[in-house]
Amino acid sequence: MPTPQRRIALAALVVRDYDEAIAFYRDALGFALVEDTDRGGGSRWVVVRPGDGGGTDLLLAKAAGEAQLAAVGAQTGGRVGFFLYTDDFARDHARMAAAGVRFLEEPRHEPYGSVAVFEDLYGNRWDLLQPA
Repeated sequence: MPTPQRRIALAALVVRDYDEAIAFYRDALGFALVEDTDRGGGSRWVVVRPGDGGGTDLLLAKAAGEAQLAAVGAQTGGRVGFFLYTDDFARDHARMAAAGVRFLEEPRHEPYGSVAVFEDLYGNRWDLLQPA
């Protein structure tokens, strides 16, 4: 029996506003806007992708209601919850810093690779990581 081919294709990130989130992920992080479809009633299906499509896409989901608004920027309880892999750490770190991305530490070179923690526009923590 063949092994099922499965992968996580999409992860949702709760945001305050579609357009500000698109601008940050596209302009500051260099993601591609894959889809932006009006679903009516102020809802949109907004998908961004960090690279060539080989990884997981990110669904930017506008918060609906107080509970979701309270989760914006805190979906992982203050710990790093997202990992952006790169094939050129120095290039991407410099481009992101120049675009105003807030890094919380200086780059580190660990046995597993080069890494620096940054925050997105809402305070969610990410690792920029080039594996060794």
